[in-house]
Amino acid sequence: MAKLKPISRLIFSTLIVLIFAAFLVSTAFSSDHLDLDEDMNEVDDIEELIALDEAEEQNPESNNEESKERLSEAQVLSKAQRIVIEFNNDNIKKGIEGNEYVLVLGYAPWCMRSAELMPRFAESATVLKGLNSQIKMAKIDGDRYPQAAGSIGIKGFPTLILFINGTSQPYTGGFSTEEIVIWVRKKTGVPVIRIGSVDEANEFLTKHSTFVIGMFKKFEGSDYEEFMKAAKSDNEMQFVATNIKEVAELMFPNLKPSSLFLGLVKSEPEKYTTYEGEFYEDRILQFLDDNKFPLVSVLTELNSAKVYGSLNKIQLYVFAEADDLTKLLQPLQDIARKVKSKIMIVFVNIKEENLAKPFLTLYGLEESEDTVVAAYNYSSSSKFLLEMDPTPKNIEEFCSSLVDGTISPFYRSQPIPDNKNASINIVVGKTFDDLVLSSPKNILLEVHTPWCIACETTSKQVEKLAKHFKGLDNLTFARIDASSNEHPLLQVDDYPALLFYPAGDKSNPIKFATTSSSKELAVRINDILKSQESVGKDEL
Repeated sequence: MAKLKPISRLIFSTLIVLIFAAFLVSTAFSSDHLDLDEDMNEVDDIEELIALDEAEEQNPESNNEESKERLSEAQVLSKAQRIVIEFNNDNIKKGIEGNEYVLVLGYAPWCMRSAELMPRFAESATVLKGLNSQIKMAKIDGDRYPQAAGSIGIKGFPTLILFINGTSQPYTGGFSTEEIVIWVRKKTGVPVIRIGSVDEANEFLTKHSTFVIGMFKKFEGSDYEEFMKAAKSDNEMQFVATNIKEVAELMFPNLKPSSLFLGLVKSEPEKYTTYEGEFYEDRILQFLDDNKFPLVSVLTELNSAKVYGSLNKIQLYVFAEADDLTKLLQPLQDIARKVKSKIMIVFVNIKEENLAKPFLTLYGLEESEDTVVAAYNYSSSSKFLLEMDPTPKNIEEFCSSLVDGTISPFYRSQPIPDNKNASINIVVGKTFDDLVLSSPKNILLEVHTPWCIACETTSKQVEKLAKHFKGLDNLTFARIDASSNEHPLLQVDDYPALLFYPAGDKSNPIKFATTSSSKELAVRINDILKSQESVGKDEL
C-alpha cells in the first residue's frame, strides 16, 4: 500500500474517527434490508463525504492530486460503511438465520481495539463484495444491545464470529484487511485461487505479498488433493494454483524446471522458500508453520494473537528499544535461519508497555529498561532467561541450549536477604532448596502475596506462633512472597497458604487451614512434634 502524504494521512485518520462515530449513531436497518444490497446502497453518504463534495465544487483549484486522493479515501470508507449491516435486538435473529454466511463484529464504543478493527472490517466488506462473495458482513454494538450480542456468543470486544447456515464458529484469522478477506474466502468455499494467465498473475501480485503457490500439470490427482486439503485447513494464507509455467515463474522467480512445485512467498529478506517434501497435507502445513513468519517478527497489537497462537515452537523474545532493532536485526536473522524449525524469534519494543510489561512481569523484570532476552516453551510451560550480556554470540548459544534442552528453566527470585537474628526467615526462590527442602528442621512456611487481603491476618498469626515456639531447635518459621519468587516444588493455588514441612519428609508438606486460630495452629504443631519424638524413642 502506498504511503499517505502527511496531510492526507491526517484527513484519513479524521475520517476513520468520523466513521466510527457514524457506526455508533447509525440507526438499525429494518429486517427488509438484510437481503437487499440495493436498499443498503440507497443510504445517504456520511457527512464528511458530502462536505468534501461541496468543497470540491466550490473550489475548482482544489482539483489536484491531494484532493483526489482525499476524495477517494472518503468514497472508499463511505461505501464500506454502507455495506456493513447494523444488527440490533429486532433484526439479529433474521439476519443470521436468513443468510448462508454472516460474519459478525461485536464492538463497544469505549473499546479502542474495536475502533482500530472497524475500518479494516468495513474495508474487508468492500473487497469481498467486489469479489462477489455471498457473505454478509454485520456489526453489533454489544454495549447498547448486550442481550442480543450475548445471545450469539459475544462476551468481549472486539469479537468476530462466523455463522454458516445459523451455526457459529470462532474467527481464527488475522486482523488486517487482507487476512480477514483470506479467512472469509477460505471458510466460504474459495480455499484456492486458480491463475490462468500472466495478466491474472500480475493483478494478483498487486494485492497480495504473502501467499502459497502450487504448480501442477493438471488440477487433479493425489498431489493436488493434498494441496487442497492443506489450503482448507490453513486459516491464514492465500493459496494459488496454476498449470502454466510462465505464471509460476512470474510469481516465484528462479523456479526449478518441474511440472510439480510448491513454494511460499513473503515480503521479507527470505522472500521465496521452496517446499522440498512429498505432497501430504500435514507436511505442507508443517512447512508453512516453520516458514510463514518473518525470520524476526516484530510484535504489534495487530499480530500479537497470531504470534502467541504459534504454540508448537519455543518463542525467543528480545525486549529492546526500537533503535536497537537496527543493530540486532541482521544477527538475529542469521540465528533464525539456523533454528527456525524449532524457535520463533520475536522482537518487542520495550517502550510499548502494553506489549512488553505483561511478559516481563513473568520474569520480575517489568521495570527493566535494558535489553532483555527471554524464551518461553509453550509445550512445557517453561520459561528461560539469558542472564549474560545479550551479544549475538550469547544469544546464539542461548538458542542452541534451548534446542538441545541443556538449559535449566528460569524461576523468579528476589535478592537473597540477610536472615541473621530473624524470628521468621525470609525465603526467596534462590534459597528455597537450602532453607526449606534441605533443612534438617521442621519448617512452617507462610506463602503470601502483596495483593492478598487475608494474608495480613495470617502473617500476624505466624508471628505469634514464632514467639510462642521461640527456642525450639527443631522448628523454624519462614515466609515467601509468591508474587516475586518461584520454585518448581512450590505449587500453591490460593493465598495465603500455610505449609508444614516435616523434618523427615520434605516431599509431602502438610497444609494447615489458614482459617484456624493461633491456638488451634499451635496445638497442631505440638501434636506433630510430639509424634516425631515418639517415633524417635521407639527407634531407640
